[in-house]
Amino acid sequence: MRERLPVEVWVLVAASFIIAIGFGIVAPVLPVYASSFGVGHTAVAALISTFAFVRLAFAPMSGRLVNKFGEPRVYIVGILIVAFGTALSGFSSSYPEMLTWRALAGVGSTMFTVAALGLLIRITPAPMRGRASGLWAAGFLVGNVCGPIVGAGLVPLGLWVPFVSYGVMLCLAAFVVWFFLRRSTLAALDKTSTDIPMSVREAVRHPTYRAALASGFANGWAVFGVRISLVPVFVIEALKHSPAVAGISMSVFAAGNASMLFLSGKIADTRGRKPVAVAGLVVSGLATVGMGFTGDVWTFMAASLVAGMGAGLLNPPQNAVVADVIGARGKGGPVLAGFQMVTDLGAIIGPMCAGVLADTLGFEASFAITGAALLLSLGFWLVAPETLPTHEEEQTAVAVAPECGCLDESAEIPTGERVGGKPRHPEA
Repeated sequence: MRERLPVEVWVLVAASFIIAIGFGIVAPVLPVYASSFGVGHTAVAALISTFAFVRLAFAPMSGRLVNKFGEPRVYIVGILIVAFGTALSGFSSSYPEMLTWRALAGVGSTMFTVAALGLLIRITPAPMRGRASGLWAAGFLVGNVCGPIVGAGLVPLGLWVPFVSYGVMLCLAAFVVWFFLRRSTLAALDKTSTDIPMSVREAVRHPTYRAALASGFANGWAVFGVRISLVPVFVIEALKHSPAVAGISMSVFAAGNASMLFLSGKIADTRGRKPVAVAGLVVSGLATVGMGFTGDVWTFMAASLVAGMGAGLLNPPQNAVVADVIGARGKGGPVLAGFQMVTDLGAIIGPMCAGVLADTLGFEASFAITGAALLLSLGFWLVAPETLPTHEEEQTAVAVAPECGCLDESAEIPTGERVGGKPRHPEA
């Protein structure tokens, strides 16, 4: 019979969609609101960079919190911290005050990101990790596409409205996760477990984890950094088109990304993680290089679509191999935090390097170096071993399957009392 993802995975996907809509609502307004305090472009950029730097700095602590308190608690607390910091940002009376609230939101952001990925890894059966990762990423992607549409309708009500709306959306996401996971056997922290969490040093010794770090850095540089900072400028200044066309080109990239996520996850779970990741890096790298040499908007749109498809191919297997390295223990908060830190580092360094290259050598060099970063990470993947499980692993989702429903059946509602993720048997 066909295997089904645990219900808890769908809960995380729903929460990611809600969070992404809220982020999409506030992201376009953030620079405008910062500029209203009379600061320059550098200060506006610093406001955005502060969020990323705080995420980077707090990631190791987030990993330790996940190991100590469990993913659901850290996830919910992290979301509520972001909600608090974001909502108060909308009522800031000065630039320094807004900077402070954004930094606080960055702390919560890395908490719930690391916790969400850790929980997704722990509750998903090993042969379905690619599909679960693709589904989770799709929730964020679709939400990010829908968010700006909603945000555009809220701006006329006041610049503070999107910030408060995002805070409300985050509270809703926290409630969804708490309500549906409060009695979950899969999500519960097993306090009786004596397994030692995997350390970053232990994970780095695995060639495939090093490959994931390399591609994560390059992907953070290209997708989360350069695409947001350089593409709009290129469309307006080099191709001589309006900001609206720049926005459409970014949507085309997102469409290409979304079109590949489910297919990539399925192939990664059946044929292997490595071939899909290698294909994604090749497609994304070459298309990114080509974007800088396009001379008209239609060719640029086509290159953006192909680059998005490459990024969509890469994401699910990349996340899946991190889960495979952590393996059956399901405890790897610092390992997940390390992966997240490297991706964030790429997103911080990428825009700065791309901007310097564009100013000194031109857009062609900027896009070429970005694409080269993706292609260079191929070297790590080519020598990395395949991590797709070839036999039935003992892992959390399988261990508790008799209690919560078989993997090829719909989930059953838990009825018995659970202690530390295991059923308490009267006869025990």
